[in-house]
Amino acid sequence: MILQRNKYREHPYPYVDDVYSQIPVEQILSNLWIILFLLLFLVPMVQRNILQMARKRLLVKLGKRRGSLVITLIHRQEVISLLGLPLARYIDIDDSEEVLRAIRSAPNDVPIDIILHTPGGLALAATQIALALKNHPARTSVIIPHYAMSGGTLIALAVDEIIMDPNAALGPVDPQLGDQTGAYPATSILKVVEKKKIDEIDDKTLILAEEARKAVEQMKALLRRIVCSDCDEETVNRIIEEMVSGKYTHDHPFLADDLRALLGDRVKTDVPQEVYELMALYRMDISRRRPGVEYVPMSKG
Repeated sequence: MILQRNKYREHPYPYVDDVYSQIPVEQILSNLWIILFLLLFLVPMVQRNILQMARKRLLVKLGKRRGSLVITLIHRQEVISLLGLPLARYIDIDDSEEVLRAIRSAPNDVPIDIILHTPGGLALAATQIALALKNHPARTSVIIPHYAMSGGTLIALAVDEIIMDPNAALGPVDPQLGDQTGAYPATSILKVVEKKKIDEIDDKTLILAEEARKAVEQMKALLRRIVCSDCDEETVNRIIEEMVSGKYTHDHPFLADDLRALLGDRVKTDVPQEVYELMALYRMDISRRRPGVEYVPMSKG
């Protein structure tokens, strides 16, 4: 009996080695691959949730400090981590739906701040956002840390206050017409037609020229509708000349000083520090699909 107890004291579970020896190596490796596969999905998900929470904290902090509803409309050229392909984002109908929903959620006496970082996008979507901001009864502002071109500029021109970094840029809002072969400035199409005889112009170019004429007139009318209500006719005409007439290329930058010369004291350069911190958080996101619009609804009570 003493010898038997000593035997079990040295090997309390003598069957364990036998059990493990019966598990195939392939099954162990398979389980490891499953764990690794889950980690590859769970880790990015946790990282995105952490970033989402950090962004919302900054939005809440900025909203409380400025007493406003803060909306983001942020588009970056991102990289899909697995494929390394560039993913360009721009203002689309999904964005306009979300922004309009956010604006409707704000009480009439609550100011709205929209953080803009975008290369532009669909004219319809940008127009909807611009008109919604123009019609909001309380103060509206855009905050531009880096750039808001094309449709982003159209949105900026509709608000009461433009807050931009001294080196940030807005751009012309001259319409661009495109087909399968590329996009062309509407004003350039009109100039080509003016310089050629009618019998030297093909039907497609004539059709584009007619659409270009309509697009330019529509944009001029829209600017007259959304640009500052207290601006005189001369100021409005100067803004239209600079922004719509085709005087510059579509990617020409208007910096803070240029815009102040056009719009006066509506343009400020005191961008809140929280906005720069927010942009740093967006740089870290490499997800395949990230919403470009985020906001924290305010209670109406």
